[in-house]
This record gives sequence, C-alpha cells and structure tokens, in this order.
Amino acid sequence: MPSLKAIRKRISSVKSTQQITKAMKMVAAAKLRRAQTAAIEARPYAQKLEGMVAHLLQRVDADSHPLLRVPENPTRTLVLIVTSDRGLCGGYNANLTRTLEGFLVRETGELSFYSVGRKGNEHLKRHRRIISSTHGMPIAVDAARTARELARTLERLYLSGEVDRVFVLYSAFRSALSQVPTIEQLLPLQHHDEPEGHDAGHEYLFEPDPATIVGYLLPRLLEVRILHALLEAGASELAARMTAMDSATRNASEMIDRLTLQMNRARQAAITKELMEIIGGAEALNA
Repeated sequence: MPSLKAIRKRISSVKSTQQITKAMKMVAAAKLRRAQTAAIEARPYAQKLEGMVAHLLQRVDADSHPLLRVPENPTRTLVLIVTSDRGLCGGYNANLTRTLEGFLVRETGELSFYSVGRKGNEHLKRHRRIISSTHGMPIAVDAARTARELARTLERLYLSGEVDRVFVLYSAFRSALSQVPTIEQLLPLQHHDEPEGHDAGHEYLFEPDPATIVGYLLPRLLEVRILHALLEAGASELAARMTAMDSATRNASEMIDRLTLQMNRARQAAITKELMEIIGGAEALNA
C-alpha cells in the first residue's frame, strides 16, 4: 500500500488537474454560446441562397457556368479537411480523421489536401499525404475572411484544371452532445432541385438575365458553403471540448473520493499499528 505522504501528494495533484479541467469546461461553455449562435444564425442565409440558386438554375443551361461543369474523367481530387488546432476535445478529431480515411479508401487517382486546423495537418503528415495548404482554425468573427480566401483559391484551382473535384470534411453541429463528421462536394457545384415550397407560385423578372445573376451567385455560394463548414466545425469543437472537460472533472472527483478513502484506511491502519505496539510494550513491561 502506498504511504500516506504519497497518497496525499496524489490527491493534491488530482485536485490541481480538476481545477484546470473545470476552468477549461467553463471557458468552452462560454465560447460555445457565441459559436453556436453564429452557426445557427448562418443556416437560414445559406438555405435561402441554395434555394435562390436552384430556382435560377431551372431557367438556364446546367453547364452555363464553369463551376457547374463536370469533368469527363475526374482523376485529381482535393479534400479540404477542417479540424481543431488543439486537443483535449474527446474523440472530435479522431472521428474526423477516421471518416477521412474511410472516404479515401473509395477514392482513386491523385489526392491532395487543404488543412484547416493543426490536428488535421498532423494527421496528414503522419500518413504522408500531399498537403497543398495549411490554415489555422479561425474564430467565428474571422471565419468569413478565411472562407473568402479559401473559396477564391479553390475556384482558381478548379477553373485552371489543376483539380477536378473538391470535397470538404467537417463536423456538423447538432447539439452539445452530438457532432456528426460530414463530407460534402464543393466543386463542381452540384445542381440541387429547388426546395419544396420555395417561393411556390411566384414568378420573377430578372435584371440582368438569369445567366448573369447565376455567374455572380455561384462563387458566392461556394464561399457560403465553406463558411457554413467553418462555423459548424467551430461550434462542434467547443461542444466536444466542453463535454470532454466535464467528463474529466467528474472522473477527477471520483478519483479524489477513492484516494481519500484509501488515505483514511492507511491512516487508520497506521494508528491501529501504533496502538498495538504501545499495548504490546506495556504488557512486556508488566510481565
């Protein structure tokens, strides 16, 4: 059995760790409120833009814009993977990288990667993947600027023929307890059907013509989809970290209780031993 000194030292160490995990949980919870609000408030805008583009695409040729044209033999695929910069968020990054590897098993041809977040970059390096670019995970207020830069870069690569397809991997935010790894195709932009009930019964006059408006909206749609992925990933990371730190704090409390019980038993055993020695010594003197 460990000595009383060793047990007390371990209890002190666990209490220090518990204070850290509790503080990290509170910080993540405070940041999560802002990140969750940003992600949820961006969804109606993205959905409305998707519906507007779908409405317009019904009035123009499906291949009228270069971002809509599907290459005949796509062999070069680029994956934009969005992970966190730091750990201590449970299985958040592991779930994303596991989903990525499962996706890559089905892919053939030349693969390249854009990484947003240090953990994804480290995973790609360990597996000797071709990393074309690396970005830090932005906070919510900087996400729009990062999304704009990535959208312009990916658009240029696609239009120049350097890549044939572009996918994004991120964690979709469902709730504080549920984050779902998601892979979506960014380029070529897929021609979705117009959402049911979207502006039903309305007919519009366009100025300028629909093809010109589509040419303006499609790059914007690409940017909004990337922004949506960044905001969802930011909220998911904070939710995962809050949950992981809450679990770690509870585990520390349970460990402190077990160590305290172990310390009390050791102290009682030491007291009993001393009493036995005193009684044995007194009986020896009386004899």
